Amino acid sequence: DFVIIFYFVVILRLCTMTADECISQSDSKEIPVSGNDTEGYVDLINENVISVHLKYCSDEPAIPLTTGDVRLAQAQELWSTARDKPVKLRMETSGLGSEPPMTIHQMFLATVQKYGDYPALRVKKDGMWVSLTYKEYYQHARAAAKSFLKLGLERFHGVGILGFNSPEWFIADVGCILAGGLATGIYTTNSPEACQYVAHNCEANFLVVENNKQLIKILQVRDQLPHLKAIVQYKGELEQKLPNVYTWAEFMKFGANVPDSELDVLIDCQKANECCTLIYTSGTTGNPKGAMLSHDNITWTASATGHMINLKMAEEELVSYLPLSHVAAQVQDMWICMRFAGITNFAEPDALKGSLANTLREVRPTSFLGVPRVWEKMQEAMKAVGAKSSVTKKKIADWAKGIGLQASYNSMNGDSSVPWGFTLANALVFKNVRKALGLDRCRTCFTGAAPITKDTLEYFMSLYTPLFELYGMSESTGPHSISWAEGYRIMSCGKVLTGCKTKLDKPNTDGTGEICFWGRHVFMGYLNMPEKTEEALDTDGWLHSGDLGKHDEDDFLFITGRIKELIITAGGENVPPVPIEDALKEEVSIISNVMLVGDKKKFLSMLLTLKCNVDDNGDPTDELTPLVVEYCRQHGVIVSKVSEIVNKKEPTIYKTIQEGIDRVNAKATSNAQRVQKWTILQRDFSISGGELGPTMKLKRPAVSKMYEEYINKFYGE
Repeated sequence: DFVIIFYFVVILRLCTMTADECISQSDSKEIPVSGNDTEGYVDLINENVISVHLKYCSDEPAIPLTTGDVRLAQAQELWSTARDKPVKLRMETSGLGSEPPMTIHQMFLATVQKYGDYPALRVKKDGMWVSLTYKEYYQHARAAAKSFLKLGLERFHGVGILGFNSPEWFIADVGCILAGGLATGIYTTNSPEACQYVAHNCEANFLVVENNKQLIKILQVRDQLPHLKAIVQYKGELEQKLPNVYTWAEFMKFGANVPDSELDVLIDCQKANECCTLIYTSGTTGNPKGAMLSHDNITWTASATGHMINLKMAEEELVSYLPLSHVAAQVQDMWICMRFAGITNFAEPDALKGSLANTLREVRPTSFLGVPRVWEKMQEAMKAVGAKSSVTKKKIADWAKGIGLQASYNSMNGDSSVPWGFTLANALVFKNVRKALGLDRCRTCFTGAAPITKDTLEYFMSLYTPLFELYGMSESTGPHSISWAEGYRIMSCGKVLTGCKTKLDKPNTDGTGEICFWGRHVFMGYLNMPEKTEEALDTDGWLHSGDLGKHDEDDFLFITGRIKELIITAGGENVPPVPIEDALKEEVSIISNVMLVGDKKKFLSMLLTLKCNVDDNGDPTDELTPLVVEYCRQHGVIVSKVSEIVNKKEPTIYKTIQEGIDRVNAKATSNAQRVQKWTILQRDFSISGGELGPTMKLKRPAVSKMYEEYINKFYGE
């Protein structure tokens, strides 16, 4: 009887252990922190905060912290604009769309239980790579969650995160979600006023900032944030001690005395159809909108995307460098990696100013996502190297690229054969190029977030490194259609995510219509914006993208334009600007950015910029790139600056641009689509200048306003 009672007690104890106890008993390593010990801790009491959280919990018995339980709150509608209102999920009866919903914690815990000792996050400190395992990552996230609770995080209130990608960014984000808050990324390029707008809109209780530069922004608007309780700086020491401003080390210690059981109760209350994250749109057409994403939006999309592109558990490795406040980077770097136990390597903060190339060569990722401008920069750099090569090397490279392009097209069309000489070209050129780029282990190279030119796509195809286009929105939790090795077409955004549906609304005679989305990736709604939500989601629950597109005979999706970007001429003709802009960039290689104008005008005009070098801050300079200098030299013009061409209206260069425009005009489908006037601007477009968004997407309304004087001159106004 004693033995039976003993085993009964042991089993009972095992059944009642928290998830954190299970992990901590197998690995009781103390969470490492950096920085000085906090002096003069305030004796904070969080019982009131816990009780506020508990009011959102149902009266049902607590569900054990396991990964298999389905936790859904009662919901009547597919959309919501209230932070605490759950939604109905767009569940399917079979296939991937019918997979059981999960919370973020359930997905995280499932990975930790199987792959806890595998590396999760890697970052370079003092020149050496330092890793956190999945167990340590989970422990850190729980510690952050307890600190948020101790300091007063209220249920469904925001935690704004403002800084470059880092383990602390991830830990703050996941910790916020575990504590019942709304994780909210804020772009590092935001002005203090733009930061204030987002923080106020999400009723942020906390702002987590990278360094003193970002801290100063928040301090300037702190008195306009009534819900703000504390600010945490996750890099370096504070330059001055201020009330309720803490270092990361101080912050991580605050929750040390919060019992695991209290956190577990809050995690236990979370439902898969409740909001956990806010993704703010970049505000290219007005104030940013907070797209509300549910636990299920994130966990289902991460799982479905990985399955569609055949990701393997604990085999993936990537580099995190794109802004985590953008949905594409967040879903890939954080959530897909977590779901498939991959390794996220953090690039240096100056990644887009040059250091990314070194990081890629060190990490050698298995997949890589680049916005079009990143791929264009790689293309320009390789062309610049090629221009300095000997005649023999140039001939070998051109020969190899011809073979690579044909081999890539064969592969795209399902033909496994390769042209004669492919093996030699691969050994001499393709392998060396991929190694030099750090992409020799890369199985999938993705491009997304903005349109990419056919010229750039074919350039990488010629190196037998095809770029796979993705398409989606913040409102679709990232991807809606995906290209991958077994399914892609050049200039197409691939096929719809498995388990989702596409509808082309109001198609014209050639099948082009507005692209509409259906699936479990469709967002909950815009926070506190019912009118904007009703514009995005129709009465049947379809998400209207605002993009125009069509399918080919194999169901590949092609984007043809954006409704709001359509130029409607004075004669009433609809002109999509992107194809014309891309065509000119392909015709004239020295052009960096193009914007077509002519809405409600009698003819079309163009604003152009030339390719130039950037300074240490990533801002465009007056100095032309080596390729442009060489291009000019080949045309008998010796120049090194943009201003030398623009101020003199250098006749030969202006003539070559006009000839390029003439070639584009010759392919126009109507007179209304021909470009009649153009000008070169003194300065290239940039994020800091306000012409480009955080992912290098053109902000057309902003450019139109900034260069109104130039545009008016086109039309004698």
